[in-house]
Amino acid sequence: MDAIREQLQKPLVVGILGLVVGILLGVVYAWMINPVEWTDADITHLREDLQVDYMRMAIDSYAYNKDAALAAQRYSELGEDADEVLAQVAANPGTVKPEDITAFSAAVGAVPPVAVVPTTLPGTIPVATVQAGTAPAGVVPVVTPTPAQTGRSLMRILLPLLCVVVLLLAAGLVFLFIYRSRTAGTEGPSTSMPVQEIAQQPSWPGYAAEGEEPPMVQFMASYKLGDDLFDDSFSIDSPAGEFLGECGVGISETIGVGEPKRVTAFEVWLFDKNDIQTVTKVLMSAHAFLDESTRQRLAAKGEPVLVEPGTESVLETQTLKLVARVVDMGYGEGALPDHSFFDRAILELAVWPKA
Repeated sequence: MDAIREQLQKPLVVGILGLVVGILLGVVYAWMINPVEWTDADITHLREDLQVDYMRMAIDSYAYNKDAALAAQRYSELGEDADEVLAQVAANPGTVKPEDITAFSAAVGAVPPVAVVPTTLPGTIPVATVQAGTAPAGVVPVVTPTPAQTGRSLMRILLPLLCVVVLLLAAGLVFLFIYRSRTAGTEGPSTSMPVQEIAQQPSWPGYAAEGEEPPMVQFMASYKLGDDLFDDSFSIDSPAGEFLGECGVGISETIGVGEPKRVTAFEVWLFDKNDIQTVTKVLMSAHAFLDESTRQRLAAKGEPVLVEPGTESVLETQTLKLVARVVDMGYGEGALPDHSFFDRAILELAVWPKA
């Protein structure tokens, strides 16, 4: 879940997800919720069966009123598919008389070709092209599909498939981007002590050797380049389970642009429930600490501290004392100035109660 939340902070991932969701919602809305409804459309936009019915009505109308001009107008309204529709009517006249089809064809100047399919009976003629109304007995006339009709049928089938393919490709790109981003953030050699091994240490003998009491609670915060949402916080409880406060480490300042973020300073903070003020110190890279403007700007957040292996920073409130010790650290390499951003950092946080 943390990795998913981290990716959702990136504008590119949000943009891709928005595109995928938008396409899905658009397809569902356009195909299921509110499909397109045609109003006062041309005859050419009707389904093929409705165009055939329209042609039959035009032929019946001409047989009744003999208006050749009106017949030609109605015939032309079917556009380039008029010959095909007339051929379908000739192949399946229905209630239209063959002689009316012939008369209509002559009036509009069209003689539709009709393909015929031979029967298996002896004496039938082979497939041939005949004129409307002249098919011999025993021959079943059929219309040969045209490239235009075939293309429209293919588009009805291919359009939903293309939408599905686009959605699958978009989802694959999102998955690939997230996977590569997570892999890039976890690869690379490191000479630091394994985090799990450090976190499992039961005690800090270093403090006992110095004559100090063991800490009341102790925590481990580990950062590695690519952890753009690094912000570890821990609850401070007494041995009896009483809540005393909180402490933690987070990103204070970055340098450069692009991803992953290049962290040049961390914030270590301590909150005491008995104190109204949260104490903060800023652990800075060598480049940030030596840069006067950067150090002065970050000093508003807390006392600046130069990060070096073994560095200890003490934070005190009314009833709590925290020591943040740098166990391991390393700088990243790239186009930015030397020692300007961290490749890794491991901090020990130890808390004692104050008398």
